[in-house]
Amino acid sequence: MAKNNEKEGILLETGTNEIEIMKFRVMGEFYGINVAKVKEIMMSTHVKPMPHANIAVEGFFKPRESLITVINLATYLSGKIQEPKEDSRDLFIITNFNKMMVAFRVDSIDGISRISWTSISKPDKTLSSGDESIATGIAQCGDQLVTILDFEKIVAEIAPETTIQVSEIDQMGERKKNSQPIVLAEDSVLLQKMVHDALGKAGFEDITVFNNGQEAWDYLNGLKDDPHLYDRVNLIITDLEMPKMDGHRLTKLVKDDKRLKHIPVVIFSSLINEQMFLKGKEVGADEQLSKPEIGNLVHVIDGLLKRFNENRGKFDPPTGA
Repeated sequence: MAKNNEKEGILLETGTNEIEIMKFRVMGEFYGINVAKVKEIMMSTHVKPMPHANIAVEGFFKPRESLITVINLATYLSGKIQEPKEDSRDLFIITNFNKMMVAFRVDSIDGISRISWTSISKPDKTLSSGDESIATGIAQCGDQLVTILDFEKIVAEIAPETTIQVSEIDQMGERKKNSQPIVLAEDSVLLQKMVHDALGKAGFEDITVFNNGQEAWDYLNGLKDDPHLYDRVNLIITDLEMPKMDGHRLTKLVKDDKRLKHIPVVIFSSLINEQMFLKGKEVGADEQLSKPEIGNLVHVIDGLLKRFNENRGKFDPPTGA
């Protein structure tokens, strides 16, 4: 019946810039999902329809104590209703991210590959429609090209209320402007804009955005011996899942540097659970928050920027100073 995916032995080391990809098939094509998002694999079962739902939402089922929404990936990807197959290879991938569980119906599971984030490329914009592709990246797994789907974007399109809500900032009322410089590493164009706009609305005026951890690291690494480093960067916010370099690797590199280590790092990711929290703590993250808690993020930023200002006189001077 149910096959638990306990992920034992996966990514025992933190900050190695590697990812475990679970490969699966939909309509004959290979797709992938970060194993960190997978709670369980189950044989498909009866789903109770949900009236007036998005066409990709089949309905819900209750495997144990929790109601879980089922999304038919074939329907979502094709834009046309695809009836569930009456075959034993028809499976549910039960995911757990953004503090919620969602089941995705797929045709089959084709194993797990461990690869470096440097082997994952962002899809060319010509391959996407709208603001951005629904793919986090294209991975080379052996002789297969695997499209890693952006499951957060899929859920956000179907249920916008599950993603970042700028209304949380509105509820804070009038806030003072803050010009302390912030670096944001986030590969999703959609979330880049949402986080940037929300922080701007909260009064933060100096936000430099990078598309992945590698771009952010190149920028920070170029500043580490700058005598004006602490005028250029006061805080770093990073996602975890990013092509080229993930957030754990970026955090580790920052915290291993004698000057950059003083800059607070906030991991802001849909993947924050007990296991991932321990990994973030291991690489030295100052704070770790789950998307879409944008209001909480603002409060955390306020505290970290204040602490940074109070302590910056104690930080290491640049090399040769």
